[in-house]
Amino acid sequence: MKSCLRTTVVEVMCTCLLALAVTGCKQRADQVQAAGSGEAPLKSSVAGASTQIPDADTPAPESVDGFDGRRAFEDVSRQVGFGARPSGSTAITQAQDYLLSQLKAAGCSAETDAFNAQTPAGVVPMKNILVKIPGDRAGILMLATHYDTKRLDLFVGADDGASSTAVMLEIARQLCAQTQHHPVWIAFFDGEEAVGEWSDTDSRYGSREMAAKLAMSGDLKKIQAFLLADIVGSRMLRFKRELNSTKALTDMVWNTAARLGYSGIFVNEGMAIEDDHLSFLKRGVPCVDVIDLEIPYWHTPQDTLDKISAKSLAITGHVLLETIKQLQAK
Repeated sequence: MKSCLRTTVVEVMCTCLLALAVTGCKQRADQVQAAGSGEAPLKSSVAGASTQIPDADTPAPESVDGFDGRRAFEDVSRQVGFGARPSGSTAITQAQDYLLSQLKAAGCSAETDAFNAQTPAGVVPMKNILVKIPGDRAGILMLATHYDTKRLDLFVGADDGASSTAVMLEIARQLCAQTQHHPVWIAFFDGEEAVGEWSDTDSRYGSREMAAKLAMSGDLKKIQAFLLADIVGSRMLRFKRELNSTKALTDMVWNTAARLGYSGIFVNEGMAIEDDHLSFLKRGVPCVDVIDLEIPYWHTPQDTLDKISAKSLAITGHVLLETIKQLQAK
């Protein structure tokens, strides 16, 4: 349940200890009752899926490290077109097939990990997707998103799920075609959303599964940085510093955004949010979560394609690509 602790950047210095003890999660207090147990029938809502067009002022790819905001917008549209995509549904299988086909077309090597999650609704089949781009140096740089949607009636998650998934898919298209120094892994997690009420055991199924398996294989300790994106497509995009995230990595992302001219979007205010990065952060991996959780349509049927800005997708992708460049230089 993404609930948040809000503060200004000035207050961050005074409240850093409190932020560690009083942490929000991916549920806002004003929507706890509305979210409920997710038992309502899962109807599709694809308003605008075939009529919405990208913003005219979307940056040209050559101005944002090759990131194609219009193509990312189309990726959002395709996901929304599948309808509601909760874990275990027919629609999420369609989304998985789409992601894998797009990754293959981009020349990316993608692995899948199917597992059964124990949830309040019983056993639910889930599947993580992991792109591995090799490098000639040690130290993995990891990017991540979740592609499932919350179990809510008429909820297609254009922003909460599809937007960040589209960003990571477009980043994969760019990076798989390039020679890397440090290996880059891009994870698409299933099961981020709670089946009932958000808790440490009912949420983050995919990221918890992957973090545990990487710990067992010894790869977890090789991850130098973990960059998570979640809810990044709003027309009124505004990212606050996520207070659970590693400060040095957060500073790098926000300083990169400022250098690129996006300081009005990556703002110096703070909000503590529980999200997929905690599965890795709790195991000692440096993490940052780039998320806009103040959208008014969050976890409502109004989270539809008309809320999504191709320009916002391009800005988010630009900042993440430039941050990866900096990390590659280390």
